[in-house]
Amino acid sequence: MVNTRLGQWLSLFVCLLVLLKAEGIPVGITYVQSAVAKGAVCLDGSPPAYHFSEGFGAGINNWLVHIEGGGWCNNVTTCLARTKTRLGSSKLMVKEVAFSGMLSNKQKFNPDFYNWNRIKVRYCDGASFTGDVEAVNPATNLHFRGARVFVAIIEDLLAKGMKNAKNAILSGCSAGGLTSILHCDRFRSLLPLSTKVKCLADAGYFINAKDVSGAQHIENFYSEVVSTHSSAKNLPASCTSRLSPGLCFFPQNVAPQIQTPIFFVNAAYDSWQIKNILAPGVADPHGTWHSCKIDVKNCSPVQLKTMQEFRVQFLSAISGLSTSTSKGLFIDSCYAHCQTEMQETWLRDDSPVLGKTTIAKAVGDWYYDRSPFMKIDCPYPCNPTCHNRVFDSNEHLD
Repeated sequence: MVNTRLGQWLSLFVCLLVLLKAEGIPVGITYVQSAVAKGAVCLDGSPPAYHFSEGFGAGINNWLVHIEGGGWCNNVTTCLARTKTRLGSSKLMVKEVAFSGMLSNKQKFNPDFYNWNRIKVRYCDGASFTGDVEAVNPATNLHFRGARVFVAIIEDLLAKGMKNAKNAILSGCSAGGLTSILHCDRFRSLLPLSTKVKCLADAGYFINAKDVSGAQHIENFYSEVVSTHSSAKNLPASCTSRLSPGLCFFPQNVAPQIQTPIFFVNAAYDSWQIKNILAPGVADPHGTWHSCKIDVKNCSPVQLKTMQEFRVQFLSAISGLSTSTSKGLFIDSCYAHCQTEMQETWLRDDSPVLGKTTIAKAVGDWYYDRSPFMKIDCPYPCNPTCHNRVFDSNEHLD
């Protein structure tokens, strides 16, 4: 019995490896050594990095810059902890990552962007590329320089050919999705006026909601992030002129004022937000939500009601976007987080759909002005195409 079960697991593992090899391509790392002299470095002072798969054919002058996710650090202690991981030091990053989904180089899996120059920017500053503190405390050697890193990487890519870009997209997942929101107009300003520039935020629309205990957990956390990294000066002035800097880390206070066209892909029941904004560990000391957060099918009727109320809050937070013709929305009712990087949710035969449209087709149609896309799913569990996969990106706040 044990050997049979082991054999089944090994067969499944081999199948998964074959599938990953078919759908993902390994891309080597590039360290931006020139950024060090500008002080544009990771938390530990190491150079920033990205993975670059060159465009070909008709896509040779098109550029997709995708920002990695990975949460945030809100004080010296949590930022020091990140320096011991890939999220704070390029010394600890793997030398290759697999490109799939929106980053795939196969037309079958990524028909609109497969032959573009595709870049995945590694995330190692802990504040969605917004921090800039000149002083470095010798006791900690922490460098809060995310805003400099963002500019240094874009300048490096411009020198490698992006200055000739015909088309360009700034995208990102999770904390990287928040980066693409906060830096969308800045990205536009750094590229030639002749370039068609749009942005895409995948699972980056974090909302300001109270947790299940009634506390403002995420609002306080974001305020600490912004304070620690001195992010205020690098947040959109259209927001900081009206609200406190910590509130300008929330897309709902920034997105309506973004001038550059931007598309939002998000689950209304974003699994990361359910786990860390709605029901973080500090608000659930007895672990009542633990099983529910792992799999939405385990949620009690009371928990599902709370999650439905969270969806209503999420829809309220995006309501200001629906009047803009330059913006796009794909808000499904899946229990998921980050759907553009994974082939299974970006474009495959069984991918999630809204109005019979996959995320890949919705984004492609919107980017190329073939047709607008602004759809919001019905409440859970109405969409049978959802995978309800929980994405673990090491982004827990607690």
